[in-house]
Amino acid sequence: MAHSLIIPTDKRRQPFDLGGFKITALASDADTGGYEIFHNVGDEGKGPGPHHHPWDETFFVLKGELRCGIHDTETLALPGTLVHVPGGATHWFKFGKVPTEFISITSKGNASKMFADFDQGINWGNPDRNKLIELAAKHGQVIL
Repeated sequence: MAHSLIIPTDKRRQPFDLGGFKITALASDADTGGYEIFHNVGDEGKGPGPHHHPWDETFFVLKGELRCGIHDTETLALPGTLVHVPGGATHWFKFGKVPTEFISITSKGNASKMFADFDQGINWGNPDRNKLIELAAKHGQVIL
């Protein structure tokens, strides 16, 4: 059962470093009992390429611009934009030209475990694509 949760900024977890962008788990599945919440910041042009996974994912842009695609639809999401990606949908995103921040929410609790594996298991200075694909698959994500 989920419990009340208040996490001030000085008590946040350390961000996962994913090669040009950072994802901070604000609340894990263990914290909420069913979904996860993340804070995302990144450098221009950084972000994952096309992939899909069984969990839903929602982005809410706080600052900057986020270019993203779902299936064949591409959009430039500006502050205040909400983007929902249903589980199984092929999607991608890239951080824009200006400093960008967004909140993401995922269902089913797999994302934070996968990000931790990416953070610890990938040398982002010289990433091994096969290792990335292997780690993603461990969590149900398919990188295209």
